[in-house]
Amino acid sequence: MTTMTDASTRFREFRMPDVGEGLTEAEILKWYVRPGDTVTDGQVVCEVETAKAAVELPIPYDGVVHELRFDEGTTVDVGTAIITVDVAPGSGPAERSAPPAATGSAATGSAATGSAVAAAEPETGAETGVGTGAEEKPSGRQPVLVGYGVAESSTKRRPRKGTAASGQARSAARTEAAAAVQAELNGHGTAASAAPRPLAKPPVRKLARDLGVDLATVVPSGPDGIITRDDVRAAAAPTQAPAPVAAAGQGAAPEQVAAEAAAAPSGPAVAGARETRVPVKGVRKATAQAMVGSAFTAPHVTEFVTVDVTRTMKLVEELKADKDMAGLRVNPLLLVARALLVAIRRNPEVNAAWDEANQEIVLKHYVNLGIAAATPRGLIVPNIKDAHDKTLPQLAEALGELVSTAREGRTTPAAMQGGTVTITNVGVFGVDTGTPILNPGESAILAVGAIKLQPWVHKGKVKPRQVTTLALSFDHRLVDGELGSKVLADVAAVLEQPRRLITWA
Repeated sequence: MTTMTDASTRFREFRMPDVGEGLTEAEILKWYVRPGDTVTDGQVVCEVETAKAAVELPIPYDGVVHELRFDEGTTVDVGTAIITVDVAPGSGPAERSAPPAATGSAATGSAATGSAVAAAEPETGAETGVGTGAEEKPSGRQPVLVGYGVAESSTKRRPRKGTAASGQARSAARTEAAAAVQAELNGHGTAASAAPRPLAKPPVRKLARDLGVDLATVVPSGPDGIITRDDVRAAAAPTQAPAPVAAAGQGAAPEQVAAEAAAAPSGPAVAGARETRVPVKGVRKATAQAMVGSAFTAPHVTEFVTVDVTRTMKLVEELKADKDMAGLRVNPLLLVARALLVAIRRNPEVNAAWDEANQEIVLKHYVNLGIAAATPRGLIVPNIKDAHDKTLPQLAEALGELVSTAREGRTTPAAMQGGTVTITNVGVFGVDTGTPILNPGESAILAVGAIKLQPWVHKGKVKPRQVTTLALSFDHRLVDGELGSKVLADVAAVLEQPRRLITWA
């Protein structure tokens, strides 16, 4: 008979860690393993979405997956066990009790996979094997990986009603429960009827869930049979063509920094439905809270300037042909970023933060340049660390990596922390300008509008020129009108005469 100590040592629980400095919950986007799979220390077993980013979680044990505690799409509190691993699979029959019922936000998602086990097998405690009828405290608890102690368990052993239930009956119940769990995980009536899992990236799976589309019914059009976003949209609203992504006009707007255009779920999930409700969670929820806090905490001021950027556009084309920039992302946004860095060097007081607790202005002697990116999960603002120290090729490389990572949905929480000033590129959507809201903790944000061919007075004559509108929002508690105007004017001056990148540097 397996003792309580043996079971608690043999079955190791991996708990949802705090992967973003103080976050309280995360949604399980995708499981990469199933019960019975062999795993090794450091192997990625699932992908979760926090309020900041999608993160892959590695398992810290060697062994065999015993059970997955929650389905994909479930929101789980930090500190909750999400997977159990049998670290000694060759030591005898795997006898283990049902997990405690999900609490907190996890209860709002789909049912935990352990529910089938709970229905089929008597409770014996969260950490015990097949023990005796006596009450015993669980042992071998595993602490949460980051920033949390051991989670308290309220589950108590249920007293046995007698000895009539034989080991054979319990074994049959566990076998039936395991089959039910496997069937639930596969989404089919029985484990044996499981079909191959449709191929799709996590953002596409998220979109499918939002639109109520079963990926098993979607015809893939991507390479190697991968389902794309357009495939999901077509399945959700087959009579409607997907909305086109905003394209730059003549002269090209700054290239899209966003992962992809944020696709707010549109079109009913059920034919004839008049509305669709989408839960606000993850990145979208965090962004909404941050923007409300920023808008009603920092007094915003926004100034605008329209500028002829014809020379900048010519320089972009020249840089694309320069062998020193070969293989790098060269676009108008690169020169906008460089222009802003020059303006900050000339007006360093703008690169600051307001410390409400100490009633101080904190001047930053470094620039972590944020780039606002619209992704399927919502708005994120990763930043380029120490952008002020980078050469133009280094800045281009960092910008390219930032964009690629955002497109793949792999932006880490660390990449979105510590920003000092931000650029948002609304021009990619064909928008002329806007009044951007400050990223929390920052003092300024620059919006870049669409670059369009317009009539412009140049050298005393009206000529077609490449023109754009810039908008700078700033925190009026620490940036007054004079300082904000100087920064915006310097950015415009560099873009109008890009040779100032040299003379002002």
